[in-house]
Amino acid sequence: MSVPADAPILTTAAMRAAEADCAASGISLAELMDRAGAAMADTAWRMGAGGPVLILCGPGNNGGDGYVAARLLAARGAEVRVAALARPATDLAKAAREGWSGPVEPLTADTAPAPLIIDALFGVGLTRSIGDELAAILRGFAGRRVLAVDVPSGVDGDALHDWLPPLPADVTLALGALKPAHVLLPAAARCGRVLLAPIGIAADGAMRSAPAPAVAAPGATAHKFNRGMVVVRSGPMPGAARLAAAAALRSGAGYVVLSGADRAPFDAIIAEDAARYAERLGDARVGAVIVGPGYPAGDLLDRDVGAALDRSKPMVLDAAAIASALPHLRALGGAVPAILTPHEGEFAKAFPGLAGSKIDRARTAAADMGAVVIYKGADTVIAAPDGRVVAAWPGSPWLATAGSGDVLAGACGAMLARGGDAFDAAVAAVGWHIARAAAIGPGLVADDLVKD
Repeated sequence: MSVPADAPILTTAAMRAAEADCAASGISLAELMDRAGAAMADTAWRMGAGGPVLILCGPGNNGGDGYVAARLLAARGAEVRVAALARPATDLAKAAREGWSGPVEPLTADTAPAPLIIDALFGVGLTRSIGDELAAILRGFAGRRVLAVDVPSGVDGDALHDWLPPLPADVTLALGALKPAHVLLPAAARCGRVLLAPIGIAADGAMRSAPAPAVAAPGATAHKFNRGMVVVRSGPMPGAARLAAAAALRSGAGYVVLSGADRAPFDAIIAEDAARYAERLGDARVGAVIVGPGYPAGDLLDRDVGAALDRSKPMVLDAAAIASALPHLRALGGAVPAILTPHEGEFAKAFPGLAGSKIDRARTAAADMGAVVIYKGADTVIAAPDGRVVAAWPGSPWLATAGSGDVLAGACGAMLARGGDAFDAAVAAVGWHIARAAAIGPGLVADDLVKD
């Protein structure tokens, strides 16, 4: 499972608008279909090594793309069969069907498979589930190599519904831009390897897949304080705060203070009495404060969160500290840089009743709070108050372990403490987190993420 790095993501509505912009600029929808069909043919040729191909065509423009691909593959010498669910229903699909000179057989339970199946039945605009009869037909092709066009049939491209495709793809060819379904569960896990065909769509860059992880080396004039000073506030369960502090140092902070802990995970981390917390908050060199790891809800947590926000310190808020900070953040209206790191349960508690996809909900929460939200999970979504989104799929399944979220909070603190944009800091921290997990691999525990 993979998606291209730093690639645009468009909803169905945004894709339709982008296609209209192309038409207005002189690139016809027919030309876009020809480009899409050519990209499909190229991908299918590589996947099938020129062998027999069965193309499943639907009645819409997704099926039209399939007819174009059939014509181009046949011209290369491939053995191509086309099975149609119904007659073409759009002008573009009808024209593409007329360009295919071979036979078209009906798609039924008796349709013979081929080594490579191209699924061009439905595109991203599906508004209802495909039904049991068609689902059973598609499941009959299981075990064959499958290339899906835009999304596997049966998937809601906007990821508003949890529909699962009856025929998962080995490769999905995204046309023009990625779609939410390529980066959000459960559909993302059924798309296989996602490739992007740049067919000429000018995609808005506000929503993108995660960039390749990179950690900038300190400059020639760097010292421990301008690399970022981080204060981690320890709660009653100090192990979590120690993980966060170790991660802050390991991910690039120049100076880390663990407030309220009797010992630090590294000698280079300053462990000090909780009574000095207010004094530390007055230090102008402090670039970020982390509160929440190992700190249950209560008056003490509310006090420590409020004290840091009152000092206008950039903050990373994890676990129970997220709900504690919400009234302060709303009142501040984005005046203080903040990164919130909720997992699914914490998000639902802090932001109940939000509708839409995971991307939609993360965007709404970020705008409401004036803070960056890292909505954690296997399909992590990072959202900024101004609407920017990065979707980090796939992450590492080995991060599903106790303490990994504390490590992420520490990395966020290190990136935030350097100054600059909180959204960029959050994206960098998530990338560091996933890359560390990938380097360690099977058997990972959270402590491994902060060791040599």
